[in-house]
Amino acid sequence: MRIFAERLAEQLDKSLKSVYLIFGNEPLLIQESRLAIQKAALRQGFEERHRFAVDASLNWNEVYDCFQALSLFSSRQIVELELPETGVNAAIASELLTLSSMLHPDTLLVVVGSKLNKAQENAKWFKTLTQHGHWVSCQTPDMARLPQFVQSRCRQLGLKPDQQAVQMLAQWHEGNLFALVQSLEKLALLYPDGVLNLVRLEESLSRHNHFTPFHWIDALLEGKANRCQKILRQLAAEGVESVILLRSLQKELMLLLKMQALSAQLPLNAIFEQHKVWPNKRPLYHAALTRLTYQRLQRLLQLLTQVELLAKTQYEQSEWPLLHQLSLEMCLPDAELACKA
Repeated sequence: MRIFAERLAEQLDKSLKSVYLIFGNEPLLIQESRLAIQKAALRQGFEERHRFAVDASLNWNEVYDCFQALSLFSSRQIVELELPETGVNAAIASELLTLSSMLHPDTLLVVVGSKLNKAQENAKWFKTLTQHGHWVSCQTPDMARLPQFVQSRCRQLGLKPDQQAVQMLAQWHEGNLFALVQSLEKLALLYPDGVLNLVRLEESLSRHNHFTPFHWIDALLEGKANRCQKILRQLAAEGVESVILLRSLQKELMLLLKMQALSAQLPLNAIFEQHKVWPNKRPLYHAALTRLTYQRLQRLLQLLTQVELLAKTQYEQSEWPLLHQLSLEMCLPDAELACKA
């Protein structure tokens, strides 16, 4: 059964399962989920904890010993397995299946890994282990869900932000949940009455947004021009290499060209299936394909080439203004672009 990290505490209050699979891309939620499970397990007598990093050097017999070394006088145990960033290969999958046959009430298995893909979700080892417990999803909330996340955290600390304060907290801490939690704890100390508004936030906090090239790409696909410019400014200020952004965008433009060429023959859902586009990404690509014609995409690739030549050959001239222009052209519909031309 899948549950979101924010609801894990409710589940742990009801019962403790034999297996917890913690997967996602958000370090804060992964850390908090691990701690919540440890605390709940300790209350039920799981006093020992064994932690293993799953790599080529792991001796799986040591893991198996934790499940077999039981007696009337031994403590109940938590066994944590940290999966590699590269995911689960056939050898690891086989070992996890073996572990699933050794589960018992005195040992709690916690498996921690990065974001799952569809193949892993459908793998036999994953389905088998989830039958004995919960899959805890620890994904970073996107900008649409972040205000709700902020409100939830405020309630936990007794803070009462108005709507503008919620939006500002979300904007200032996007992509950096550790900083958000620290800021809220600071605000709880500064303002015992819990009331939060724009004035108090401006007086007490500085910005903590942390953007990545992936945030920029998503904003480009969705056509959010102002957001693209904001992200680009911060990435430039942080010293991110423009070539990294250009490579990421080149890949997306080539994919959009292929999908746009197929759109006359196939429905978009079939095209998305063919190119293995994740369901949560499909609205972004749908927006881009609706907005950008095949000719516009070719023009954007030409402009991308100009930016890359500038970045690699003209060291006395910055490529960032042209990159901002490219972002703007990709975001605007044809009508608005014609007006600006």
